[in-house]
Amino acid sequence: DGWRVYATCRHPAEAVELQRLTKIYSALSLHRLDITVQEDICGIHREMEGIPLDLLINNAGVCFEGNDLGPDSVAYDVWRRTLEVNTIGTVRVIETLQGNIYLSKQDRLIVVISCDVGKIEEPDQLVKNHYYRSSKAALNVAAQGLVAGLKLRQIGLLLLHPGEVITRMGSDEGIPPHNSVDGMRKLIESFSLDRSGCFQRYDGTFLSC
Repeated sequence: DGWRVYATCRHPAEAVELQRLTKIYSALSLHRLDITVQEDICGIHREMEGIPLDLLINNAGVCFEGNDLGPDSVAYDVWRRTLEVNTIGTVRVIETLQGNIYLSKQDRLIVVISCDVGKIEEPDQLVKNHYYRSSKAALNVAAQGLVAGLKLRQIGLLLLHPGEVITRMGSDEGIPPHNSVDGMRKLIESFSLDRSGCFQRYDGTFLSC
């Protein structure tokens, strides 16, 4: 659609699909970024210095196996890593690149890809993936905490739940990635600042606002 896209990933040399796209689209460039590594955060800050960004999409996330909490089986290293990526890493990226968003002369928007499992369920409901769920709940709260300050700079923030998508990290059942992306793109295109802080599913359903 004519956008200039800066794509990031942890290991550009191994990102075969992204490399293929850079050969097709001259307006797409690939950059190294592990959002849990301070050197990478500083590196992307230097690379993007002075470059306006109209739209920042935060979609990094992890979900490890064995995420069930028990009184004698808390895997603190796994839980910590999940929080570092899903919660703290996303906030660090927003903090690092919000200046680039502010430089934009267009509508300014930060998108945070989250999940509706980050809601507090009924106490008697059996739930799994506690580390992932708690990290997404923390992300949702943290994102809401950024809304007011960003709005003062005319920067919007939109939380999006992509749905149950068939991906490498997801399950084998659900919707194809292009269905999710098409829905989220429509929500991004129709976004207005008065909806900043809203949490929506890819199909437009409001989870909170």
